[in-house]
Amino acid sequence: MPSSDSYHLSKPPDSHVDESDSDLEIDLEELDPQATDPKKHHQQSSGQHYSRNSSEQRPPPPATSIALRNLRMGSLRRGAKRNGYGELGRSRDGNDEDADALLRHDRHSVGSATHDEDAGLLSEHGGGGRMRTSSGRRRRSFASDGLRNISMKLPGFMSGDQSNHTEEQEQEEDDPSSSRFVAVGSSQSTRFPPNIISNAKYTAWSFLPVTLYNEFSFFFNMYFLLVALSQAIPALRIGYLSTYVAPLAFVLFITLAKEAYDDIERRRRDNEANSEEYTVLQFEDPGASLGINQPRRKMKSSHARKGSKRLGIEHENDRLSDIQEEEEQTEGQGLRKLPASYLSEISKKSRDLKVGDVLKLTKGHRVPADVIILKCLAHESAANKEAEEEEVPAKEEMLLLDHVDDDDVGEGSSKNAKTSRESDNSGAEGSSSGETFIRTDQLDGETDWKLRLASPLSQNLSTEELVRLRVTAGKPDKRVNEFVGTLELLPSRQDVMSGAAYNPREGDDVKAAPLSIDNTAWANTVIASNATTLAVIVYTGPQTRSALSTSPSRSKTGLLEYEINSLTKILCFLTLFLSIVLVALEGFSTAKGNIWYVKIMRFLVLFSTIVPISLRVNLDLGKSVYSWFIQRDPGIPGAVVRTSTIPEDLGRIEYLLSDKTGTLTQNEMEMKKIHVGTVSYANEAMDEVATYVKQGFSLSSSASSASLALATPSSTYSAANVGATRTRREIGSRVRDVVLALALCHNVTPTSEEDENGQTVNSYQASSPDEIAIVKWTESVGLRLAHRDRKNIVLESAETGRPVVKVRILDLFPFTSEGKRMGIIVQFYEKLQPGNPSLGSSEIWFYQKGADTVMSSIVAANDWLDEETANMAREGLRTLVVGRKRLSLKEYQEFSAKHHEASLAISGREANMQAVVSQYLEHNLELLGVTGVEDKLQKDVKPSLELLRNAGIKIWMLTGDKVETARCVAVSSKLVARGQYIHTIAKLRRKDGAQDNLDLLRSKTDSCLLIDGESLAMYLTHFRREFVSVAVLLPTVVACRCSPTQKAEVAKLIKEYTKKRVCCIGDGGNDVSMIQAADVGVGIVGKEGRQASLAADFSIEQFHHLTKLLVWHGRNSYKRSAKLAQFVIHRGLIIAVCQTMYSIALKFEPEGLYKDWLMVGYATVYTAFPVLSLVLDKDVDEDLANLYPELYKELTSGSSLSYRTFFVWVFVSIYQGCLIQGLSQVLTGIDGPRMLAVSYTVLVLNELLMVAIEITTWHWVMVVSIVGTFLMYIVSIPFLGDYFDLKFVLTLGFLWRVAAIAAISLIPTYAAKVIRRTMKPPSYRKVQGI
Repeated sequence: MPSSDSYHLSKPPDSHVDESDSDLEIDLEELDPQATDPKKHHQQSSGQHYSRNSSEQRPPPPATSIALRNLRMGSLRRGAKRNGYGELGRSRDGNDEDADALLRHDRHSVGSATHDEDAGLLSEHGGGGRMRTSSGRRRRSFASDGLRNISMKLPGFMSGDQSNHTEEQEQEEDDPSSSRFVAVGSSQSTRFPPNIISNAKYTAWSFLPVTLYNEFSFFFNMYFLLVALSQAIPALRIGYLSTYVAPLAFVLFITLAKEAYDDIERRRRDNEANSEEYTVLQFEDPGASLGINQPRRKMKSSHARKGSKRLGIEHENDRLSDIQEEEEQTEGQGLRKLPASYLSEISKKSRDLKVGDVLKLTKGHRVPADVIILKCLAHESAANKEAEEEEVPAKEEMLLLDHVDDDDVGEGSSKNAKTSRESDNSGAEGSSSGETFIRTDQLDGETDWKLRLASPLSQNLSTEELVRLRVTAGKPDKRVNEFVGTLELLPSRQDVMSGAAYNPREGDDVKAAPLSIDNTAWANTVIASNATTLAVIVYTGPQTRSALSTSPSRSKTGLLEYEINSLTKILCFLTLFLSIVLVALEGFSTAKGNIWYVKIMRFLVLFSTIVPISLRVNLDLGKSVYSWFIQRDPGIPGAVVRTSTIPEDLGRIEYLLSDKTGTLTQNEMEMKKIHVGTVSYANEAMDEVATYVKQGFSLSSSASSASLALATPSSTYSAANVGATRTRREIGSRVRDVVLALALCHNVTPTSEEDENGQTVNSYQASSPDEIAIVKWTESVGLRLAHRDRKNIVLESAETGRPVVKVRILDLFPFTSEGKRMGIIVQFYEKLQPGNPSLGSSEIWFYQKGADTVMSSIVAANDWLDEETANMAREGLRTLVVGRKRLSLKEYQEFSAKHHEASLAISGREANMQAVVSQYLEHNLELLGVTGVEDKLQKDVKPSLELLRNAGIKIWMLTGDKVETARCVAVSSKLVARGQYIHTIAKLRRKDGAQDNLDLLRSKTDSCLLIDGESLAMYLTHFRREFVSVAVLLPTVVACRCSPTQKAEVAKLIKEYTKKRVCCIGDGGNDVSMIQAADVGVGIVGKEGRQASLAADFSIEQFHHLTKLLVWHGRNSYKRSAKLAQFVIHRGLIIAVCQTMYSIALKFEPEGLYKDWLMVGYATVYTAFPVLSLVLDKDVDEDLANLYPELYKELTSGSSLSYRTFFVWVFVSIYQGCLIQGLSQVLTGIDGPRMLAVSYTVLVLNELLMVAIEITTWHWVMVVSIVGTFLMYIVSIPFLGDYFDLKFVLTLGFLWRVAAIAAISLIPTYAAKVIRRTMKPPSYRKVQGI
C-alpha cells in the first residue's frame, strides 16, 4: 500500500445532488445492528477519511443504546423550538441539500437501506436533521468536534474567504514576550509581524527628521543655519537673503538626495529578497468544495451562557454535541470519511508568508523564515504513489485519499484511531525516514551540514491531516542553537485554531511530541537534501533568529567628517575672536545705530565664509566620485558601494575582523595527504594508492552472479600482488585497510539527481564536508560508496561498477564536538545474499576515526603518529586518525548488552554509554593511518593577508566553526606565521583561570590568541577592559564558536577602546551584525545568499578584492578628501582675511567687501570646478601602492589632515589674504570699483594657480577645469559693471597690478613647498625615486 509520506495533491470530490426532502436519515442497520453484514464493514473501513467540514457517518450503535438515544432525542425535541432537532442540525451543518447529497453519496456507496425507507422512519419528527456516518476507526469528524469550540460567527470550516476575513478582524496583537500557539496550515488567532527583510535606514516618516538631525548635528551646518536665519533681521542683513540661504539649501538638498538614493537602493535590493517565490500548501475545507457556504445560525450552549469566550469569540458546546460525543464512544464500526482538508499548491512571495503557512522546500531553497519541519518526503515516493494508485480497485472512490490495509480494520475505537490517522510506518521508513540536511553557514558560520528530523507525529501523518497539528513554541529568541517546543495532534482543525483556549474534552485523543533544535530550520539556512521538505512557519520577519541576532541599520559617519567638524569649531572661534577684536579696537559703543553687539553680529555674518558651507558640497561630490571609481574598477568586478558617505574611512582601517567560512575559505574540502605509517601519499602518488586498491579488491569473477564473493578485511590480505616484495605487500595491505576503513567509517549517504541536461549525477550528503571529501577520495582511488541506509553499506569498484564490499551496520557512534571522534561497528557479508547474515557467520569490526588529540590514547602504541599529525597541521591540513579493532561474537554480544543497559539509564545516560564504549572498544585499536584534508582557501587569500598585515592592519578571524578547523585555516592562510606560538583558551569557566591567561599573553605579545565562544563570553562579561587591552596588542586573534552577537560585540569593543577604524568582512547572515557594528562593513556575495552583501557598506565578490579596495581606493579617497577639505577651508579663509583688511581700512565698520554675486560666484562658478578636480589627483600609481603597502600605514596616523597641516593652511591663507587686499588698497585706493576689480581678479587667479601648485599627477579634466574657469571669468567681466570699473579693467595698469600682486602672493608659497619637499620628501616621492 502507499506510504503516507508520499505527497500528492488531493482533489475534492464532486458534489452529488439529491432532491430528497429528508434531512435526517438513519440506515436500517442502526436500528437492527444484528442484521449488519460484517463483510460490509470490513470493506467500508478500508479507506476511511476525515472531513473537517463534512457531516459524519456513524457506525451502528449497540441495541442497548437505542432507548437512551431516543430518550435524549425526545427531550431535546421537546425543549427545542419549532424546528427542533432538525434546526439544530441544520444550523450546525448548513445547507440541507448539501448534507443530504453527502449522505446519499455515502449511503449508495455502502449499499444501505433506501432513502424512502429511512425517510419514513423519522418523518413524524419533522426532518431537517444532521447526516450521520459510521467510522470503523475512532476517527472524529471536524464538523462534530469543531462545532463545540468554534463560534457560529466564525464558520472557519465553511467559506474560506469569509472565515479569513473575519479572523483577521478579530486577531489579537502578538505579545513577543510570551509563547505562541501556531495552527498548522490555518489562519492564526494572533497577528504576527510580516515576513519582510529590511536593511533600510529610514521610513517615509523618519527620513526627514532623522536626516535633518544628522545634518544639523554637525556644527558647521548649524552655524550656517543660524547665519542664514540672522539675515531675516534687518539690522544684521548684508546683501541678499538668498546669498546665505541658497548655499545651505543646496547642501541639504544634495545630502538628502544622496541619502534617499542610498536608502531607495537598499529597499530595492530588499525587495528582491522579499519577492522570492515559495510554494505553499493550501489546505481547503472539503465543505468549501461542496458548496456548503451558507451562514450558520448561532446556538446557545452551556459555555456561551457562562460567558466563556475564546479568542474574543464565543465558542459554543451545545447539548447535541455532548450527545454525539457520547454516542461516538459507544458506537462500533462504520464507513470511511473525508480527509481533514484538500491540498492545493499556491505560490507566495517571501513577504506574503505568514505564521502557520506550510512551505514545500526542495534542495537549494533558502528557508525564508524560522520553520518547524513536519515531513520529509523522498523524491521516489511520489512515483511509488502513482504506481500503487493504479492498483486501487475501481470501486474505491476519489475520496479515498488515505489508503489503509484491510487488516487494519480495528476492534476498538482508540486502536483504530491510531492506525487510521497515522500513516503506515513501514511504508514511511522505506521511502523517507523524516531526515533532511540543512546548511547553516549563513546563520552560524559552521560549514558542517546539519541533520534535521521531522517529528514522528507529523512524519507519519498523511499530508491532508497536517491541519490537525498545533505547534507550541517559546517567545522569539536570538539563540540559534536552542529551541524547546511541543507538537500536538488535536481531534479537529477547529480545536487547533482555537489556540490557547482549547481544553481537551473527555474522550479526546490528543497526541503530543516534544520539539527540539533538531526539528527546526531557521531563516537563511539552505535545504541541502534532495528530498521534499514540508515545514510550518513559526517565526517571521523581525522575530526570526537571524533578524534578532542582527543589529538595526545605523547611519555611518566617516572619521574625516568628525575631524573637519573639529576644525570648523576652531574656525568659528577664530571668526568670533576677529569680530570681537575689530569691535574692541573701535570701542564698545552703544550709540544709536552703532550698538557694539549688533556690530559683532554683522562681523560674524561677514566672516561666515571662514566656515565654508561649500565644504560639505565639495566633500559629498567627492564621495560620489570615489564611489563611481570603485564600482567601475575592472579589477574589482561586481563591486557595489551601498553607503557612499564613508569611502575615506577605507583608507584609515587599523583592525580587520574577518569571517572564515566563505570569506577566507571556499568551504570546499579536498583530501590532500594520507600517511599509513611507513609511507605518505600526496598529489601524483595517489595513483599508487589506486593501484593497491585495484589489486586488493579484484575479486574472482568466475562465481555465478547469484553468489558473488565479497571482500572482507581478512580476504584483502590474500588478494595482494603475489610477485611483489614482502615490504610492498605489507604497504599494499595497509593502504587497502585504511581505504576500506575510510570508505565505511562515516555518515555519508550517496544520492543521485538529474542535472539541467537530464543526465543523472551522483553526489553525496553528509553533516560534514570533511567526510564528503574523504568519501570522494576513496571513489577516486577505486572504492565507491554505492548504497547506504540505516542497516547496510555497499561499496563497489569504481572501475567495474561491481559490488566488492557489503556490510551490515550494527552500531553507529556519531561525531560530537566533545568526543571529537566517530565510530561504527559493522559485520561483513562474505557474499551477496538477501537478508542479513547471522552474527556468528562473518567478521565483525569496529572502525573509528577522530582528532589526533583523542585518538592518540585510543590506538596502540606507535612512534610516528604525533610527528606526522604535527607535520600535517603545520601545512594547515585538518587531520583525522583512523583505527580499527576486530570483535569476536562474544565480545560484541557482551558490549551490546552493556551498551543497551546503559542506554536505558534515566540519569547520566550519555556518560554511561560512553563509558561502555571506552571499556569495550576504545583501547588498543590498530592504527591504520592519518588523513590530511584541506579546506580550500579563496583565491589569493595568503598574499592578500600578508599585504594587509604589511599595511599595518591587525587581522582578527571570528568564526562560528570549531576550534580545530579555525586553527587549521589560520595556519593554512598564513594568518599565523610559521613557528608562531598559538595560545589557546577554550571552555574557560573560572575567573581565576581567565586572569592567568591574560597575564601570560601580556608577556608574549607576538603570539596568536585562539579563543572559543564560551571563553570569550566570560571575558566580555567579567574582564572586558582587561581582555581588549591585551588582545589589541597581539598581531592576530582567532575567535571560534562565536555567535553573531559576540562578533558584533567584539567589533564595538575594539572601536570603543582603541578609537581606531574597524572594518568587518563576511559573507553570511551570521555576519550582518558584525558588519553593521563596524565603521566600515564589507560584504562578500556568498554562494548561499546576499544578506551580508545587502547589509554592508561595500559589496565585493572575492576576499582578495579587499586589498585593492583599501590599499588603492581607500588611500586615494582619504588623501584626496583631506587635500580637498583643506583647500576649501583655505578658499573661505582667504576671503575672510580680505574682508578683515577692508574693515580695518574702513575704521572697523562691518561693511561687506564682496557682495551678492561676487560672493556667490567666487564659491561656485569661479573656483568650484578646479578645486573639485583635486578628487582626480593621485600621488602614486596602483602598482606602487600594492608594492609598498607601508604607504597605507602612514594614513592611519591622520597626517594628511591634522592640526599641523590645518594651521599651515591657515597661515598661508592669512599671508595671501593680507597681501592681496593690502596691496590692492595700496595700489588703487581703499574704496572704489578699481580696488574691487584688482582685488577680486587676483583672488580668483590666486585660487586657480594654487590648485595647479597642489596637483601631483595631472589629469586632462584638471587642465580643462582650470583653463576653462579662467576663460569663463574673463568672459564674465563685462557683466560685472555694477561692481568693477570696466574702463580701468581694459588698461595696462590693471594688468600689471594684478600680475604683481599675484606673483608676490604665490611665489613665496611655492618656493616654501619646493624647499620642504627637497629637505624632507614625503614617502610617496621616495618610492617614486624622485
